[in-house]
Amino acid sequence: MCCTSPNRHKGSNFTRRPDKVILECFGVDARQVRGLCEKAKEILMEESNVQPVKSPVTICGDIHGQFHDLAELFRIGGMCPDTNYLFMGDYVDRGYYSVETVTLLVALKVRYPHRITILRGNHESRQITQVYGFYDECLRKYGSANVWKTFTDLFDYFPLTALVESEIFCLHGGLSPSVETLDNIRNFDRVQEVPHEGPMCDLLWSDPDDRCGWGISPRGAGYTFGQDISEQFNHTNNLKLIARAHQLVMEGYNWAHEQKVVTIFSAPNYCYRCGNMASILEVDDCREHTFIQFEPAPRRGEPDITRRTPDYFL
Repeated sequence: MCCTSPNRHKGSNFTRRPDKVILECFGVDARQVRGLCEKAKEILMEESNVQPVKSPVTICGDIHGQFHDLAELFRIGGMCPDTNYLFMGDYVDRGYYSVETVTLLVALKVRYPHRITILRGNHESRQITQVYGFYDECLRKYGSANVWKTFTDLFDYFPLTALVESEIFCLHGGLSPSVETLDNIRNFDRVQEVPHEGPMCDLLWSDPDDRCGWGISPRGAGYTFGQDISEQFNHTNNLKLIARAHQLVMEGYNWAHEQKVVTIFSAPNYCYRCGNMASILEVDDCREHTFIQFEPAPRRGEPDITRRTPDYFL
């Protein structure tokens, strides 16, 4: 485990045992959300665009508002702070419980800042969340957009990437033709809405591809990149692996580029209809890798909500 002791934040409702925190994430009022995000912002401001992370750590992919499945992930992987976690973005949108999901993860970040790393995904964005569900959920649950604004302002401070033991590069999307070295990323001003183009956009939107070189992404943002690109990037930066999320993979994880790149997806039965497994990647003290697959948590009656949102890329 990390040798740094968890920080206690006096006066917070989020200093109790993590299993209690999970229950408290239902019914958190707007004032509490604001206070929580203010504390989180202080912590995140100190983190790097390439946040260093020690092993052992469990690396996780997209959650997308599937709060009960996030609770299942913690049941299987161990609860923070007993297990260190690195989440690679996309906490909100599509699922029914984006508010509770992002509240829990931010609460854990405040309670155990050195035990959990939360990166930014392409859905941690004002524009995207207005289309894919988080904005509407905040309006429905709070009666105004204030909580949505509080969280989306906080998203600007999330680190873009992480580096586990100087050898596993973790990010939501993929590589960029504008980025050759990790130092390029360290020099970004990340505190902004996700741009429509450019290197910051690419890191959150790009995907690996079977074809060599750079390609036009069918998503309309970022690029596709081939094995030659990932091998060169890993060689230049002395990396062993690129771990990323962003794509639905039916087994919960998928190797690419002769095991130079791995996709991890942690939302089982994505959108409550895709039928996929989910997975997490455990990296132990010896830097050995173990994938743990899991299925959806048992559910008792999901809310009957019709979503008419475009599936830009399931």
